[in-house]
Amino acid sequence: MRYVRTSSLKRLFSFGRHSFDGDFPKGCEENNTTSTATDAASPTTQPPHRPTWKCFSFQEIFRATNGFNSENIVGRGGYAEVYKGVLDDGQAIAVKMLTKATDDERKEKEFLTEIGTLGHVCHPNVTSLLGCCIENGLYLIFQFSSKGSVASILHDEKSATMDWETRYKIALGTAKGLYYLHKSCPRRIIHRDIKASNVLLSEEYEPQISDFGLAKWLPSQWTHHSIVPIEGTFGHLAPEYFMHGVVDEKTDVFAFGVFCLELISGKKPVDNSHQSLHSWAKPLLSRGVIEEVVDPRLEGRFDSTQLHKLAFAASLCIRASSIWRPTMNEILEIILGGEVDKDKWKMPDEEEEEQEEFWGFEDLECECECDSSFSTSPHDTF
Repeated sequence: MRYVRTSSLKRLFSFGRHSFDGDFPKGCEENNTTSTATDAASPTTQPPHRPTWKCFSFQEIFRATNGFNSENIVGRGGYAEVYKGVLDDGQAIAVKMLTKATDDERKEKEFLTEIGTLGHVCHPNVTSLLGCCIENGLYLIFQFSSKGSVASILHDEKSATMDWETRYKIALGTAKGLYYLHKSCPRRIIHRDIKASNVLLSEEYEPQISDFGLAKWLPSQWTHHSIVPIEGTFGHLAPEYFMHGVVDEKTDVFAFGVFCLELISGKKPVDNSHQSLHSWAKPLLSRGVIEEVVDPRLEGRFDSTQLHKLAFAASLCIRASSIWRPTMNEILEIILGGEVDKDKWKMPDEEEEEQEEFWGFEDLECECECDSSFSTSPHDTF
């Protein structure tokens, strides 16, 4: 592979993995009843420590995956495959392998970008990179998520219905992870592909944001970044990104809003008639009939206060204009704070009219060729 440079990759292991006390805004602790969050969490002053991930040998991961046996495949995307494995010490891992058939140089660059991005990330709600291997190809090694992805549980008709407490925990943890990526991470990271299949679950159902193949670093002095071609997943694309290629934190905010609606409703982001979830839910949320959005499988078993706050946050996230969407800091204020001041978020009448006219953009999504990414989930289908 032309873009694999052994010396460059090894330099990644000299980066420190920074740890932060403030994984979400001050004043937004779960037991708080007030909303006094600041716009950013401050990192600790302790010096960075040596990374805990390592460079695996090909023999190690070959043995762990039983020679990359096809029976161990747990995920497959456009340019990579994911294998479940067990190391010699008994630790379960997921090995993400760039497929040998790949001849797209851009995909190789994205794969390397994922290594560099995850090298700067350390948060309980972001997937943990154990290391990589650069022998006989290119491989990323992660902790294996035994519960799979949110999508694999939420939409599996054979699985028990996910209860409200778990859904709320997943939404909150994902919001904290995104806040970290946007504000507290050593580098400002835009994920670009937040969706249920890219949020993995630990044994305790703690969510972890995964798959950074489309992620972008943005310098602090940049307000946004313009990207071509457009990549992502149907039903999650923010209109400014879909139509103009503009990427910033609000790109992830929009996708997070769709993700919250998915948790609340139990519906997929795009149904069989190609209608997007956000276009279906928006008029219901606008009329205040939130109960009509709730997954009927819950049979009314949910915390009404949590539901209304989460639904209100989602309604703000899916606004067509990024200017009128909240930041992840403000989303956490809404979810975890006291009584929500809805007047603060009311748009001028003329802005509301423009938004309604603009909401035809989802009809164009089916005409866009978007790369569907995958996760290191044990339940993802091929």
